Formats: sequence, structure tokens, C-alpha cells
Amino acid sequence: MRLVGALRRADTSSRCLLLVFGGNAEDADWRLRHFGDWLPGVDIATFFYRGYGPSDGMPSETALVADAVLIHDRMAERLGPCAVIVAGLSLGSGVAAQLARRRPLTGLILLTPFNSIEAVAAARYPFVPVRRLLRHPFRSDAALAGLPLPVAVIAAEEDDIVPPRLTRRLIDALALPVLIAWVRQADHVSIYEHAEYREAFVRAIDRLLEPTLAEVTVATSRR
Repeated sequence: MRLVGALRRADTSSRCLLLVFGGNAEDADWRLRHFGDWLPGVDIATFFYRGYGPSDGMPSETALVADAVLIHDRMAERLGPCAVIVAGLSLGSGVAAQLARRRPLTGLILLTPFNSIEAVAAARYPFVPVRRLLRHPFRSDAALAGLPLPVAVIAAEEDDIVPPRLTRRLIDALALPVLIAWVRQADHVSIYEHAEYREAFVRAIDRLLEPTLAEVTVATSRR
């Protein structure tokens, strides 16, 4: 099986590797271009989910999480980064949360995240027994509950796909939330057009790379 992605190295010395897991059927090349030049000093890697674009295979929660672990390990081995931050966007927030349970990370940045896919589906289709029908629940709240990992959350105040109350339920499950940003007058799609989103993303990386925060995280994980 073949997984296809894109890697952009930092123009200056790299502060970290940013692994990006995008939304449903997202074009990884487009997402890399989206970051433009506003994340200096960051190596950025993105991938097409299996079954989408040029990547082979059939998507499922188990498969996407296994791919995320493989991608993490290959990129860490190839680049030897001093820090690894994982960004999960929409559906990718569920993949990122599961990866955080399986590999040691510097931190997470979750964009328009949910507590679980089944909760999102139940909110959109309240009269359908979706919990019995869904095969891939992506329980981000269960994956991150009690995990001593710094997490930044950036959400849209007017999200029409992931109800804000479901994002708040995920936030409630976090052990170490270090930044919570709600982008005003933004929905699930338009959030990426707002300057507030970019400013919050940059702040999140800076916050996750603070040495004192890393020391607190290590101390907490040793308890």
C-alpha cells in the first residue's frame, strides 16, 4: 500500500516538526500551501488519507490511526526533530487524538475538534440511531482524557458542522489545555480565512514549545 504526502522544510533552523492531519478528503498539497510563509522555523508534513487522492487503500478509523503512527515514526526517524507537534483539523482532530495515545508528542493543536464523531452525527441527525450504525466513532474525549499532554484548541464560534457544545465537552476532558481560542464570526469552513485563526495557531506553537511547559509536562507524566 502507498501513502502519499508532502514535506516542506523550514527555511531557517527548525524549531519543530508539525504533522498535519486534515479534514475529510482534504488535499494535502493544498493544505501545505495554505500554511504559506506564516509559520517560520517549522518543518511541515501533510498526507492524503488512504483511499483519497494518490494514496491507496480503504479508509477506516483503525486504518487512519495506524497510518498516523507510521507517518509519525517515519518522519521522526528521517528528520530527527527536537519537538513534534501534531495538528488535527476537523476529522483530523480525531486522528491526532488517537495518535497522542500511542506516541509521545510535544503537544497537540486541534482545529474545530469534536468529542466524538458519533456525537456530531447524533447532533445532525437526532432522529436516526446513529450510535448503533457508526462503525468509526473517533472518541477523542476518551483518547485524551487524563493524558498529560499540552493541547491547544482553536474553534469556530458559529461552527455549523461541529456544534460548539461538543468542542467544549472535549475541552472539559483535557488534562493540560494551554490555549483555547474561539474565532468570532467563523464557521467550520470559513475559520481558515480569519486572521484570528492564524494568530492563534502561531501562539499555540509558541506556547507548546515553551521550555517551562515541557518541564511541567515531563514532571506530570512521571507521577
